[in-house]
Amino acid sequence: MTKKKSENTTTYKKITKWLWIAFIGGFALIGLTFLLGSLGVFGELPTFEDLENPENNLATEVISIDGKTLGKYYKENRTPIRYKDLPENLVKALVATEDVRFYEHSGIDFYGTARAVIKLGRDGGASTVTQQLAKLLFHGEGSKSLPSRLLQKVKEWIIAIRLERQYTKQEIITMYFNKQGFLFNAVGIRSAARIYFGKEPKELKMEEAAVLVAMLKNPRQYNPHREISKDKSLLRRNVVLKQLERNGDITMGQKDSLQKLPTVLDFSPEDTGYGVATYFREYLRSFLKTWVKDNKKPDGSEYNIYSDGLKIYVTLDSRMQKYAEEAMEEHMSNLQRIFFKVQKKNKNAPFYELTKKEVKRSLTSAMKRSNRYKRMKKQGVSETEITKSFEEKTEMRIFSWKGEIDTVMTPLDSIRYYKHFLQAGLLSVEAQTGHVKAWVGGINYKHFQYDHVKQGKRQVGSTFKPFVYATAINQLQ
Repeated sequence: MTKKKSENTTTYKKITKWLWIAFIGGFALIGLTFLLGSLGVFGELPTFEDLENPENNLATEVISIDGKTLGKYYKENRTPIRYKDLPENLVKALVATEDVRFYEHSGIDFYGTARAVIKLGRDGGASTVTQQLAKLLFHGEGSKSLPSRLLQKVKEWIIAIRLERQYTKQEIITMYFNKQGFLFNAVGIRSAARIYFGKEPKELKMEEAAVLVAMLKNPRQYNPHREISKDKSLLRRNVVLKQLERNGDITMGQKDSLQKLPTVLDFSPEDTGYGVATYFREYLRSFLKTWVKDNKKPDGSEYNIYSDGLKIYVTLDSRMQKYAEEAMEEHMSNLQRIFFKVQKKNKNAPFYELTKKEVKRSLTSAMKRSNRYKRMKKQGVSETEITKSFEEKTEMRIFSWKGEIDTVMTPLDSIRYYKHFLQAGLLSVEAQTGHVKAWVGGINYKHFQYDHVKQGKRQVGSTFKPFVYATAINQLQ
């Protein structure tokens, strides 16, 4: 009996010993891994200077005389925002959904990490906002192999801890929102708020802020504009609202009311072919290419209009520009409707009094001016093959005054279709100063890039009459 008891005691001591060895060894291994990671053994880590000045490509803004952003030039459509310009509901939604213990941890949420390990990630991951920022700033998604992902996670933790030491919680949230991508050329929360809701971030309602925070999980899968993901976006938005209620940021009654609301977008893509003053912005872009050569930075290098975050102030008035574009659309769409009606009786539409040979010459000339033709010619494709490709039906999206139309037609037929459209240009100038207040170069820049203000040649007509009358009056005196 005594011998058996002694054996049990010995076995117990061995198990206890190995448990302590495993426990201490585990901590030592984790410590060693972090030490090696911080020394750069697993790959280069950002230096102190990198953390002080994380690289950003900042969009250049074109700002009207009344202080409105007309458009941007960018590699990444990012316009930085300060913490004081972030609405409280947006910050609360982020913390409640992505990192509920954000203000308590120092970069790593050990409770969340342990939960994720025990539940094998079934109850959500454990990446803090700071870790997500580290991933966005310095090393992206990385490899999908398990060893590489584990090493990436170690680097992510090290960078997150350094970020927490270097920046305040408010600065980390600000950098996170400035770096996140939301699709459709929306990089950063300010671009996202403008593109999806036509607002500045401070103007976002609670349900709108929840839509943008919902997209952080996967901006494509939970995108409110994409038809295929609208339902998922709404469900995910409601999860964010539920998290806000669970975190005590809104009441249950508020949550229930907000969850019943539909998602209402004011989708305004910020691209060359979209937005306000598209023709003017393209003219300004070509002007700036020359301007940067004559106006250097203090260090002698050239400005980059796509990444230096410049602010270009112009004399255009956003209100006058908007009215001018609306007037153009209303008048020209009405004229076009009448023109199409008249052309139904014209077998040679839209041409009048031209022979078949002359029509063919006109279409061939237009074909040779097209980007498609120039691209194929540059690739060394023969004239015969190019012509043949213009006679083969293909899927395309064409312009109409009722919106773009997805259709199938030959490129040659599309040229003939576009020749139906009536064109116009409008320029409004303040007589006292010479300041341009509105510039509408055509009916739609995306589909008709010929600028009738800059490129069009017109007779002066009645515009010259004031000079004639003024001269006559002056001679009478």
